[in-house]
Amino acid sequence: MTSHHCRFGIERLLNEVPLRQPLVGKRIALLAHPASTTRDLTHSLDALAALPEIKLTAAFGPQHGLRGDKQDNMMESPDFVDPALGIPVFSLYGEVRRPTAAMMDSFDVLLIDLQDLGCRIYTFITTLRYLLEAAAQHGKAVWILDRPNPAGRPIEGLTLREGWESFVGAGPLPMRHGLTMGELARWFIATLKLDVDCQVIPMTGWQPEAAPGYGWPVLERSWINPSPNAPNLSMARCYAGTVMLEGTTLSEGRGTTRPLELFGAPDLDAAAILKEMQQFAPQWTQGCKLRPVWFEPTFHKHVGQLCQGLQIHVDDPAYYDHIAFKPWRLMALAFKAIRRLQPDYPLWRDFPYEYEHDRLAIDLINGSPLLREWVDNPAATPADLDALTCPDEAAWAQASAPFRLY
Repeated sequence: MTSHHCRFGIERLLNEVPLRQPLVGKRIALLAHPASTTRDLTHSLDALAALPEIKLTAAFGPQHGLRGDKQDNMMESPDFVDPALGIPVFSLYGEVRRPTAAMMDSFDVLLIDLQDLGCRIYTFITTLRYLLEAAAQHGKAVWILDRPNPAGRPIEGLTLREGWESFVGAGPLPMRHGLTMGELARWFIATLKLDVDCQVIPMTGWQPEAAPGYGWPVLERSWINPSPNAPNLSMARCYAGTVMLEGTTLSEGRGTTRPLELFGAPDLDAAAILKEMQQFAPQWTQGCKLRPVWFEPTFHKHVGQLCQGLQIHVDDPAYYDHIAFKPWRLMALAFKAIRRLQPDYPLWRDFPYEYEHDRLAIDLINGSPLLREWVDNPAATPADLDALTCPDEAAWAQASAPFRLY
């Protein structure tokens, strides 16, 4: 074992007996999902259940379930009793988003072990916020078992504006926030002024600046999908940009084996879009390789239709530049290129997204109409978008720094 070995919060809890001492005699609940495993790929719930001094009384599953069941968004999961452990498993993406008083009554200490993707549009961080608020209200303790942010430390995107909070917008964060779940918990508690007993079990040996993983310990860790369409590290790197595709009529690659790493539609000209992107804002195409692709989604948007578009490649060290790569600006640029080539293209999706019916999905995702307005304004330049975004990014870098643990 090298000194660089990264140990996650769950492993520290399992390996370091003194860490667990305060949990003895308490009723313990766990919030987890399919990627909540130890290094040997034992699910965290099973690993904790095997400890004689830990008394598990409940578990919680976020969107897509505790052990994984739902493929798409807006597919709800029911509550059930875990057949092996005989404890209730409460769904926080079913009848309720916020835990009920009865659910909060089932434990004394809640352990949270969720693998995040480092992007504001990921419902696990909203669920984290809701549980911290409920714990404050009900006088419960929360322990965050920390895990890496696989997208690493870079910060990008507009800050969510006041009044734009939603289940995919947990608070005034930029799209790519650069924090771990433990750090986010500390930030939520401070900004929401929560009076809650919250401890973070930090990782040891996490090196978010180290190649080749830049946040994910690639050479020593299996990747497990934290949600069904998060199949690999490349997706995590692209996601802060490609998530915006969910607010458009373009396929984000759902129904292919590379979801959220590519985009396209039956009526696009990939070569023309790529050329327009490189002419309009070449600086936003850096750090990755863009490759024209043809694909046919097996489900979701444009199902069964041959689409053409671009795939974003971020896995070859010869061209992937972690600092130069700007996924959010890259996708904004792709939208702009389509707009410039086909001004009347029906780009923005107008059907419900995450149960919101009155606001455009693209605005909900971006936490304001600012990005869409920039794309749709023929006079708007790359400098105009930077003028809006750079101050937000600088402010977040400063605001989030005190909460960093690594």
